[in-house]
Amino acid sequence: MVQSRHILTDGDLPLEQLSTVQPISYEEYLRRRGYTALPKAIHTLGPSGVLEMIKRSGLRGRGGAGFPTGKKWEMVVQRKADRKYLCCNAAEDEPGTFKDRYLLRSNPHQLIEGAILAAFAIGAAEVYLYINGRYEEEIEFMEQALQTAKEKGHWGKQVEGTSLSIELKICKSPGTYVAGEETALLEVVEGRSAKPRQKPPYYPAIQGLYGMPTVVNNAETLSNVAHIIREGVDWFRTLGTATSPGTLVFTLTGDVNRPGLYELPLGTSLRELIEEYGGGVCGGKQLKAVFPGGPSNTIIAADQIDVALDFDALKAIGSGLGTGAVIVMSEDACMVQSAIQYARFFARESCGQCPPCKLGTAHLSEILEKIESGQGDEKDLQQIEQVCGMVKGRGYCYLLTGASIAVESIFRCFREEYVAHVQQRACPLVGTA
Repeated sequence: MVQSRHILTDGDLPLEQLSTVQPISYEEYLRRRGYTALPKAIHTLGPSGVLEMIKRSGLRGRGGAGFPTGKKWEMVVQRKADRKYLCCNAAEDEPGTFKDRYLLRSNPHQLIEGAILAAFAIGAAEVYLYINGRYEEEIEFMEQALQTAKEKGHWGKQVEGTSLSIELKICKSPGTYVAGEETALLEVVEGRSAKPRQKPPYYPAIQGLYGMPTVVNNAETLSNVAHIIREGVDWFRTLGTATSPGTLVFTLTGDVNRPGLYELPLGTSLRELIEEYGGGVCGGKQLKAVFPGGPSNTIIAADQIDVALDFDALKAIGSGLGTGAVIVMSEDACMVQSAIQYARFFARESCGQCPPCKLGTAHLSEILEKIESGQGDEKDLQQIEQVCGMVKGRGYCYLLTGASIAVESIFRCFREEYVAHVQQRACPLVGTA
């Protein structure tokens, strides 16, 4: 069993206890050496020194793609502009993802300090904390922490008693899946509806918020920054793997005995997370399948769970780590029904801006529902892969591709269940639980 190493959290947390978590006070955060990285950065390292430390740390984005954080910052630093911006993305609305909510709730000051450090490094005078609007209590906790941090001089007109000015503002996400896409986020901050921008040309680092270079980082990514600056690069790289350093807060849900939030070193095996931390599959049943990074990443079968949970190992087997949302399915899960569940989700969450997305996600749901109801035929089975192949990558954002990956990967991995639905004119697993 891998030793759990907690940097961002205070320990493993059952999901049902999430709403009982109270934020760490300002005084407690100081006792843990909080707000010591900030004066170190301003008075000793300078912006270039902070950037260099983040680059050498190997910190990768925790929002899904795992892009190197230092490289993303550097792209904005290198651009000449009158203004630059930082946006913290805590809009999480993908099924099975709750880690940002916990980080906002439990330790808002580590996120605030990380955001100030990031803004300092890239030369941004304004930071937008983009938070899921349904996280009402978490927003309240963050507002209180921001007020205290400002009163203590950590942000505002004279940061740490210097001439540096950095302003932090909260912007509420409408709480939809597509609103978490980085360019849709920019649209919301600018006062418009959550509709992704076309890339190219609207890459945030080039034409971001108000047309200016912008860094968009996930809340967990920024929560790591103060620890790295305070404790050092070598310390951070003792955790995780060579190419995926540090820890990740995994959200473990589905058919497991101990669903919850688990902060573990990257590289911990999926088997260890499920069996050792999650207590195994519910009711002593056999494991059937797992989404290792949420439904927008390829599903894997039970015989693949010895894979390491890091960005590169999962990519090597055709899947992805995503936001660390691990969804477990037991032997009696109907995979057609699982596919319908996620197809409906993506169809419902489509903003309708791209016709292939609006029509494609709806069509996938219709095909799957036809098969599940016992009305499907061989042509419907053929259509699943055809539709997924045609629409993948056709939208402005990742939603359509994520929907295609979820449906197509379940179909390819468990095709025999789809065939059985067609041949038996019913779900073969009904009554077997």
